[in-house]
Amino acid sequence: MEYEAADTGTDPVPGAGLTTGALARRLGVSPTTLRSWDRRYGLGPAARADGRHRRWTPDDVAVLEAMCRLTSSGVPPAEAARAARDTTRPPALPAPAPATRSRAPGALPLGDVRQECRGLARAAVRLDAPAVEEQLDAVVSEYGLTVAWQDVMAPALHAVGRKWVSSGDRYIEVEHLLSWHVSTALRRHTPRPRPSGTPVAGPVLLACAPDEQHTLPLEALNAALVQHGVPTRMFGSAVPADALAAAVRRLGPAAVVLWAQARGTASLPLARHLAAMEWGVRGARAQPLMMLGGPGWAGHTCRGMLRPTGLADAVDTLVAAYGTGAGRDLTPARERA
Repeated sequence: MEYEAADTGTDPVPGAGLTTGALARRLGVSPTTLRSWDRRYGLGPAARADGRHRRWTPDDVAVLEAMCRLTSSGVPPAEAARAARDTTRPPALPAPAPATRSRAPGALPLGDVRQECRGLARAAVRLDAPAVEEQLDAVVSEYGLTVAWQDVMAPALHAVGRKWVSSGDRYIEVEHLLSWHVSTALRRHTPRPRPSGTPVAGPVLLACAPDEQHTLPLEALNAALVQHGVPTRMFGSAVPADALAAAVRRLGPAAVVLWAQARGTASLPLARHLAAMEWGVRGARAQPLMMLGGPGWAGHTCRGMLRPTGLADAVDTLVAAYGTGAGRDLTPARERA
């Protein structure tokens, strides 16, 4: 991850507001990301000391904290910026709640989704773990894992994330419960790898970028690939760069999938390094097919690397890569950034 050299001095004096560097350290993002959000979405500081230096007030910080939570939960940056401004703006005329009003969480903002997604969301809001588990198993059994993820699991998770941000921490228990049961369902429906003879190509390596903790999309991809008979190596969250490079050298994978949920965790230099690695004897060197998954890569120029449009696209591409060997251009109808 690249960081700008500016704003690396000491934190500002009390009352003066945070510098961009200090705020970046507090939020765990780069100063470049903060400046990009200012240019693209107007999430800049309310005032600048001496007309030049940025000073971020507590209100500015609240907006950026909401922006980070939203983008980390998978909300597109433009939508996250609008929601961050709206959710941190104080209400004009706060009305007292009726005495009989329930304090239980309300409905999730789902939009136009399958009825099964609504049922899953309602069960999650009620913290009804048995119902959540039963409905997850039912949708996977009826529609298959890919459709269940794209049309039921992922929309429900995104809705919980948006509701969590707009309601403070009231919905964090809903998000944790739903995430746990989605992960459990994905693993329960991941077949046991079958031993085979000489493989056509190396396995597909799946890992989150360093500092990235969101693994559920990779778990869904892993389960779908194993169902198609593609051998995988699932490394999960926050894999250090050196460990990823060592794994690629040891495994000689047909493809590497690097997931970044947020822009702050997407490391293009690491992706390029992994894509350029080679193995094999001289004259028959091989390289992995490099796939970048997740909204964190949006806006990056990733030439020569694949950007799937969703789980189904990623599965189709990787199944073809394993069947034909890595290194071929398999994406005339897909996005090659």
